[in-house]
Amino acid sequence: MSAILPLVRPDLRDFAGYKSARSESLRGDVWLNANESAWSNPADGEGRSRRYPDPQPPALRARLAELYGVAPAALLVGRGSDEAIDLLVRALCVAGQDAIVVTPPVFGMYAVCARLQGAPLVEVPLVDGVDGFSADLEAIREAALSQRAKLVFLCSPSNPAGSAIPLAGIAALAGALEGKAVVVVDEAYGEFADGPSATTLLAAHPNIAVLRTLSKAHALAAARIGVVIGNEDLITILQRCQAPYPVPTPCADLALAGLSDAGLAQTRERIALVRRERDRLLDALAQSPGVLRVYPSQGNYLLVRFDDAEGAFRALLAAGVVVRDQRAAPQLGDALRITVGSPHQNDRVIAALNAREQAA
Repeated sequence: MSAILPLVRPDLRDFAGYKSARSESLRGDVWLNANESAWSNPADGEGRSRRYPDPQPPALRARLAELYGVAPAALLVGRGSDEAIDLLVRALCVAGQDAIVVTPPVFGMYAVCARLQGAPLVEVPLVDGVDGFSADLEAIREAALSQRAKLVFLCSPSNPAGSAIPLAGIAALAGALEGKAVVVVDEAYGEFADGPSATTLLAAHPNIAVLRTLSKAHALAAARIGVVIGNEDLITILQRCQAPYPVPTPCADLALAGLSDAGLAQTRERIALVRRERDRLLDALAQSPGVLRVYPSQGNYLLVRFDDAEGAFRALLAAGVVVRDQRAAPQLGDALRITVGSPHQNDRVIAALNAREQAA
């Protein structure tokens, strides 16, 4: 039996899922099997959008697999990494029985998907130390085992904390939870980090899954393209649970264009610029009056504590700058998250905060 199958909900282990018209391996030149229009919409010049898309567009799946260094069969393309989170929780967690472990303050979709599935939520808070926030992997292991968790979500780099988790720690946790839980490493901001991807651990640890997205570093947020990478048996199960036609043809075309050699070269240049600007913005904010602490970050954002977070938030808004208010999150009652923008945008952030202090 597969190492992953025992972790799947018992009622879904033999689940075949919905078989769409495009999932059948049929050939012909007159397609009358999906109740599609025989005519194109006038807005669709090439007429490609009148047909349902392939559930997993082969060219896009192959290009993403090449980008992430995995086999196409180990990767499922979906509606951003948000869909992957939801699929994992629904496929593995029996409602009211199988828990998920999260590490607040962290991305809220893990808890949302748990709530929708009726999966108990186990929180193991990040530890706020001298070097920034860090995941307590030993406490996570103990919580996962004692609370019968099926999924452990590790956001690395963490949103909003900005900290990354060493691969050795992820591997050790996966080893301790083998046969009991899947360790999901959310690398939405992985392109901005210093270390290698957790995909390098997949061969040795079948109970690791990795989430990636084109929304951040690749600047394709509106295309809604994300992937889950993992054990091929897990990917098969998740695809069976996925709603039909997850990747619209225009989105797949846009993603492929963005992942061309020229597109990737530009992406690498942008990533390098963001990393330089991240350092510059951190230094400038650390010297700004009213800033209590700026956390080091491996993402494209900075978590900042203020002596008057409300005043800072309002001052930025008055200057036309919108940042993320984190004050409702655990441990972050005085914090804002500021995305690293263009050099000009970052200058506006610095000027607005310095002007606030000078006015005071």
